[in-house]
Amino acid sequence: MGKNTMMKRAIRELVGDRPELDRLIALIKGNVGLVLTNGDMKETRDLIKTFKVPAAAKSGAIAPVPVVVPAQNTGLGPEKTSFFQALAIPTKIARGSIEITNNVNLLEAGDKVSESAAMLLNMLKISPFTYGLDIVHCYDSGAVFDPSILDITDDDIRFKFMSGVQNVAAVSLAIGYPTVASVPHSIANAFKNLMSIAAVTEIEFPQVAQLKAYLADPSAFAAAAAPAAAETKAEEAAPVKEESESESDDDMGFDMFG
Repeated sequence: MGKNTMMKRAIRELVGDRPELDRLIALIKGNVGLVLTNGDMKETRDLIKTFKVPAAAKSGAIAPVPVVVPAQNTGLGPEKTSFFQALAIPTKIARGSIEITNNVNLLEAGDKVSESAAMLLNMLKISPFTYGLDIVHCYDSGAVFDPSILDITDDDIRFKFMSGVQNVAAVSLAIGYPTVASVPHSIANAFKNLMSIAAVTEIEFPQVAQLKAYLADPSAFAAAAAPAAAETKAEEAAPVKEESESESDDDMGFDMFG
């Protein structure tokens, strides 16, 4: 932390050796400080956000979060009843003091804190807001990015990449243009066609031997299907698990090559 002019000057002295640091100068404005770390940036950000202190509501301030006054015995004397009535807060007198009977939604996020609302919260000793540090930018290896980028996981990247691969495969299959993504599907579909032809002709090869055996003796197929049906019911009763890549390939017909 320091004066912005001094921080900018310190960075400018380093720009000659590391020109990428020049990107930080434009970001040093307002009440800002620099946090330097060699550790994990996400862990550092999360740690910084834990340091907060309660703050009282001040008249004229903008509420950053909703404020709810909980039902409670305020400990205030009956002479304050008119004040609560002016704010349309349901109360009753219990054991000589004012008791709020229901939770009251006093402020919504973005509302301007009125003088009466600030007075009420101060009377009840409620500090609904907090002060803390807000991470506005992250800098790493010459790149400046939003802190939300730190929440992206390897699984998110993998999911986006695989979505792109699926789109490429779908377009390639639709226009008949082979790509690395579409060729496995094309081969699987072609092999299915070969199996269909073999099923209605005398053509034979090892991969269709079991298929032809089933077609020649359907009762054998029924006997083999019974245990599979029982196993399917058991799987439906069990918790659903994510499909692995190998299982996904089997569904597309890749198991035929085994």
